Amino acid sequence: MREESDTLRAMNFPVCLRPLTLAVLLCVSASAQSAAPAHGSAPAPASKASLGQPVQRPKWAIVLHGGAGVIDRNSMTPEVEAGYRAGINEALAAAEKILDRGGSALDAVEAAIQLLEDNPLFNAGRGAVFAADGTNQLDAAIMDGKTLRAGAVADVQRTRHPISLARAVMERSPSVMLIGPGADAFAASVHLEQVPPSFFFTERRWQALIRDLEKQGLPIPARPAGVPPPPAKPLSWMEAPDAHKFGTVGVVALDLHGNIAAGTSTGGTTAKRWNRVGDSPLIGAGTYASNDSCAVSATGTGEYFIRLTVARTICALVQYKGMGLQAAADEVIQRQLTALHGDGGIIALTADGQLAWSFNTPGMFRAKWQEGGKPQIAIYRDEP
Repeated sequence: MREESDTLRAMNFPVCLRPLTLAVLLCVSASAQSAAPAHGSAPAPASKASLGQPVQRPKWAIVLHGGAGVIDRNSMTPEVEAGYRAGINEALAAAEKILDRGGSALDAVEAAIQLLEDNPLFNAGRGAVFAADGTNQLDAAIMDGKTLRAGAVADVQRTRHPISLARAVMERSPSVMLIGPGADAFAASVHLEQVPPSFFFTERRWQALIRDLEKQGLPIPARPAGVPPPPAKPLSWMEAPDAHKFGTVGVVALDLHGNIAAGTSTGGTTAKRWNRVGDSPLIGAGTYASNDSCAVSATGTGEYFIRLTVARTICALVQYKGMGLQAAADEVIQRQLTALHGDGGIIALTADGQLAWSFNTPGMFRAKWQEGGKPQIAIYRDEP
């Protein structure tokens, strides 16, 4: 007490104020001592919002999805399930190879999605579902989180890799989005590989179209030109009708430079009519990336994702409300989307290394991998 009185005297406090000032100092000192943990005691537990926040940003990270839907263990054979996991792993490894060598998040996103577009198991590129008129109508988008540049395409029918076309729109045109024959013409002008429409044909997608059209009482289009003849026997394996109801592929990535990117590619929905376009190629709905918030790729009932601007809303919750990425993803998917009776899911990551996915369907093909860890691949809801 004498030391504190001497301190106040040295600070030239008026005599009349010294008792009050001394009382305040004693109160503050006691509060500080009670708030500080005792030596050797455990720190207070982290709040739920801080759980999952990385202690140190990984040098690189990837999250990938291959679509959401009614996916359960009874809907596919063990061999087909193994094929899905192998396809996911191949795409994941391609992205990891680029990122680990110092490549950009954009390069990793494009490379992984190209492989998924070429894999007939996934509803993108060569595995795309058919529209009611018997064509494959392909959509894609990509976005650079560093610059906020973006490119998108819709109703592409002759460009082998729609994701590469989306990137060309971003980097080699003044536009953000091109559609239909004009998008394919632009692809040819920048020397992206062009293929006949028969390139995208798969028998099981064709049979799925026939089943859907018959159910709706709609006419069956002629079998596309240049495709193999119908099989003599029924296919040994057909997916459940809703297994790829929301089929899409998407990748988000973080690179060594701290930049993030997002990309999405899809064949849309089986038996869609009138050149319907969903959320996948719409920036802010199915695809979004900003270093200041997060990168998101979505898969689901596009109309609901458009109405909620799902991808951008998640990022806005992170950027402006300070929410953790997983909490923001769950807020939009588990609460807002579900409240509207929409179905689907998302993958996401942030520039500081938070990784997340959230979906309200029975399953979603998904995977993640970050520097220093092991790849994690999952399909069913009960998998971590």
